[in-house]
Amino acid sequence: MTFSNVTRRAFVGGAVGAAGLAALGGRAHAALTLPKSPITLNVVDVAGNLALTQKPIENYRKAKPNLVSKISFTKAPAPELPSKIKAQQDAGRVDIDIVLTGTDAMAAGIDQKLWVDLLPTYAAALPKLDSIYQEPAARMQTLASGQGVVVTYYPSGPLLEYMPDRVKVAPNTAEDLLAWTRANKNKFAYARPANSGPGRTWLMGLPYILKDSDPKDPVKGWDKTWAYLKALGENIEYYPSGTTPTMKELGEGTRDLIVSTTGWDINPRVLGIVPKEAQVTAIKGFHWVADAHYVCIPKGLSDEKLAVVLDLVSFMLTPEQQAYTYDEGYFYPGPAVKDVPLSLAPAESQAAIKEFGRPEYAAMIADNPVELPLMPDKMVQAFRIWDEQIGGAKKK
Repeated sequence: MTFSNVTRRAFVGGAVGAAGLAALGGRAHAALTLPKSPITLNVVDVAGNLALTQKPIENYRKAKPNLVSKISFTKAPAPELPSKIKAQQDAGRVDIDIVLTGTDAMAAGIDQKLWVDLLPTYAAALPKLDSIYQEPAARMQTLASGQGVVVTYYPSGPLLEYMPDRVKVAPNTAEDLLAWTRANKNKFAYARPANSGPGRTWLMGLPYILKDSDPKDPVKGWDKTWAYLKALGENIEYYPSGTTPTMKELGEGTRDLIVSTTGWDINPRVLGIVPKEAQVTAIKGFHWVADAHYVCIPKGLSDEKLAVVLDLVSFMLTPEQQAYTYDEGYFYPGPAVKDVPLSLAPAESQAAIKEFGRPEYAAMIADNPVELPLMPDKMVQAFRIWDEQIGGAKKK
């Protein structure tokens, strides 16, 4: 989910107590020595994750000036990052220390062997993840193959978002949606799945809705899904390269109905990109397809830098820092760890979610199954098939 083109309000406040600091432990501490003087860290975000974690990362620098003197933050499109890292690694000059990513770039990096094997190698430097994570976040951690650490989680979607003044009766079955798009040409949109959280969730959620033969196998088990997407595509003008344009077009009136998620529903309405009165619905028989953001570490860092990054990740997973991930609903709810109530979040987060959140989400999350996204190799296959067979000729 890349949201880098949208201006966001910065959070204010957030003191960090010494009790929140995580230290390197036992076995890993012996192998990795913290630096004697502060270092600079370079963070690249390909998932819009800085909206959720930039404050905790900056809090770490303030709390540990003996370890970190400066942190630079940059954003990049998820599909472009793996080749950039590979080129740096081949040249022996890796200048990216931390990657904040969704399952997309993480999967590509696992496929290309770009990431440090964190678990179980450096488990002693991190909290006991199974004991601190929410249950679906713990399952999301299994997708990382030990090469990433979940730092934020949400049930995601797929949801449909629409303007009630333009869509009088929202489609609530897959058949209804297809019929609606035929009757309302070019008024429905979703973004390229390889670079969009809602697009990706939509792609992986359809096999459950359509009762395809194997929702976990896009090559052999998605016959109904690919046929449906092709039929749907006949009524779609183009596929944006990211989610933000779909939100802008919904707000401007170019589109009346788009694919969304809990966070992409709440946050653009907080920011005024989408009118507050926009509504959401779920297609009958839907399953949530969970999403998470991860910290991945490119191979090629010095041991000292790796020691600091692991310490930073531990810090980000404390309840006090996780509370910042409520943000303004962007990845709603947001925290990956258990026992982080909204009351712990900054006042700005609490106010935004009180005004723009949806009370019905609690029941929807409780009453519908939460599925894991595809395994990384299968996700790469799904993206490739979509690019080749569905969206290639209509990307923008």
